[in-house]
Amino acid sequence: MNRLNWNALDEASRGAALARPAQARADELRRGVEQIIAAVREGGDATLLELSAKYDHCTLQAIEVGEAEFAAAEAGLDPALKAAIDEAASRIEAFHRATAPTPVSVETAQGVRVERVLRPISRVGLYVPAGTAPLPSTALMLGIPARIAGCPQVVLCSPARADGRCDEAVLYVARICGVHRVFKLGGAQAIAAMAYGTASVPKCDKLFGPGNSWVTEAKLQVSGDPEGAAIDMPAGPSEVLVIADAAANPVFVAADLLSQAEHGPDSQVILLSPSPDLLDKVAAEVDRQCAALPRAAIATRALAQSRLIQVESLAQAVEVSNRYAPEHLILQVAEPRALLDGIESAGSVFLGAWTPESVGDYCSGSNHVLPTYGYARSYSGVSVASFQKQITVQEVSADGLRAIGPCTATLAAAEQLEAHRRAITLRLAVLERGA
Repeated sequence: MNRLNWNALDEASRGAALARPAQARADELRRGVEQIIAAVREGGDATLLELSAKYDHCTLQAIEVGEAEFAAAEAGLDPALKAAIDEAASRIEAFHRATAPTPVSVETAQGVRVERVLRPISRVGLYVPAGTAPLPSTALMLGIPARIAGCPQVVLCSPARADGRCDEAVLYVARICGVHRVFKLGGAQAIAAMAYGTASVPKCDKLFGPGNSWVTEAKLQVSGDPEGAAIDMPAGPSEVLVIADAAANPVFVAADLLSQAEHGPDSQVILLSPSPDLLDKVAAEVDRQCAALPRAAIATRALAQSRLIQVESLAQAVEVSNRYAPEHLILQVAEPRALLDGIESAGSVFLGAWTPESVGDYCSGSNHVLPTYGYARSYSGVSVASFQKQITVQEVSADGLRAIGPCTATLAAAEQLEAHRRAITLRLAVLERGA
């Protein structure tokens, strides 16, 4: 990890210190994704089979998962893993039900009622990565809120292994979450298939889920196309920023940094601390722990583009964090809640030494599909609301129109929209004649 002193850097160097690794390859990435999307739109299922052979190194007989594969996956799943999935699902469901939007009805004036009603998005597409490791937890994070929202059609795509099968745990989660159809597709091609549809894959209204930089770029491209699909957020390679004080346990801090670095070579981890001694200890501990990891090679590549940054104070650390807007923010300080009010931009925050980011990834109950690339400045993580449309309804009685009609007419006249004004005044005239 690169060691830096924030207060010794000029503005350009500060920007470089907080730059995401994938952003450096933006032009190459954009062109590559454009080509994949165009190929899928033109070639449909045949192109999907070709790209699966090329990128996932598997020869598929069928793109869609069949009933026999679901049954075999559940039968072959380790009972302990199945129990852990069920346990995590219960907490995720509890939190998401508690935080789901509710209908609202308000009388804003006598005879004027304004409501908010909720409708599920008709067809949603869920993307569950499985590049270097399967992520059944992501299937939980997407499938559960989709079910609570009541989406009538739920499609899931996840890459197949070399044997042509999807991960058993992912299929088990899809089944318990009520996902309707699962396809053995990964990468930008899966996003293209769900956004535009093929003979096999239905076109979806909105796409959800994290992925590598190719998946994220594909989501951004299809969301910018009126013929494509909406997206939850840009959710790409995982990242974590840790703010730690001098009393933080360097073993814990290093473990938290590595828990994100092992996600993939495009991941990024950053540690901010006013304590040079802690930075030294964490650097040594990262090296020690990384050497023992099964995914050490992946973590090492991520660490090469990660940072240990000395700051002047915890207050400055919060300023730097807000500028970076991390997907995950861990506050390993003596009084983490004292810093919380100052946090303006973060996907999810983890308070104190006993709250590793891993619990949020799996089973605390919060959602782990969060904005990356700094999009936490303007996006929130996935929730039940992400799968719903909020429609406003208003109903005005005759007395209500008498009450608010003059206000409406005055504002319409100020904007020189005469038809708007007359839509009010004509009605008021009728009411006056009938009075």
